[in-house]
Amino acid sequence: MINVTTENFETDVIQASMTTPVLVDFWAPWCGPCKVIGPLLEKIEADYAGRFTLVKIDSDQEQQLAAAFGIRSIPTCILLMNGQPVDGFQGALPEGQIKEFLDKHVPAGEPAATEPTETELALAMLEAGDTDAALHQLHQALALDPANDDIRCDYVRLLTQSGHLEEAEAALQPTLRYIPLQLRFEALGQWISALNFAASDAAQTCGIAGFDEKIAANKRDFDARYAKGRVLLAQGEWTAAMDELLEIVMRDKKWHDEAPRKAIVAIMELLTPPKPKAAADAGTKSAGGIELSGKAVTEQDPQALMVATYRRRLSMMLN
Repeated sequence: MINVTTENFETDVIQASMTTPVLVDFWAPWCGPCKVIGPLLEKIEADYAGRFTLVKIDSDQEQQLAAAFGIRSIPTCILLMNGQPVDGFQGALPEGQIKEFLDKHVPAGEPAATEPTETELALAMLEAGDTDAALHQLHQALALDPANDDIRCDYVRLLTQSGHLEEAEAALQPTLRYIPLQLRFEALGQWISALNFAASDAAQTCGIAGFDEKIAANKRDFDARYAKGRVLLAQGEWTAAMDELLEIVMRDKKWHDEAPRKAIVAIMELLTPPKPKAAADAGTKSAGGIELSGKAVTEQDPQALMVATYRRRLSMMLN
């Protein structure tokens, strides 16, 4: 805020308005409403952080300036841009109305910087190759906000990817009481279960080749097909796993309480790219780390297209 007289009017109002809008507040010491709006204008100037400059002119002391602007009552505020008055208002308006008035004329401010989320911080650590730091970041965030399902999901996923299955199961445990169980947590549970099965003696002894032998001998050996599908899931052979599981669904939709269908749905959930952020130009990443930026790009993402293809295939077999 600047106090202006005829001596500095040319410099601090006319010349200054060539680069930054200048709001001139005509006031007087005896004016009650002036005492109300004055501090409010100073607060708004601070809020707008340089988007406009506030100057005050005592209309009693600077009658020549008041006359030049045709001031007949106070408080009166005049906005100057490029050396010329462009708009104004009279009276002690409330803060919201003053800001509406200013927003019609002053340049838009820079969008407020947003703090990175815990997941974004962890992702940055992952990209730097520091998995342990990323896990610690998510663990600390979850300890501070145990009800945050988004952080819990990311934490369980990273634990699973890193081979910390016991910790992943423990972190997943609180979600099992949800009714209904969230699909993303059910999918993580299926993934952990498949990894544990693939590490079991039975799976290690038989191996993919052993399961193939059993299937070749009996195409309806669903136990062998299901076991093979789970091992492929554990190995990250997503499409091969779904292909094997679809063979069971095609022959018996209800086998083993629809376990093959549930496993396929879990895989599709694990591979489905997250929804883009609200900002139109804000990019995001798919479950496989593919950059996305809106619906059109998502539709062209090979991973998203693959998931859509298998979703259609499963739907056709179930109908």
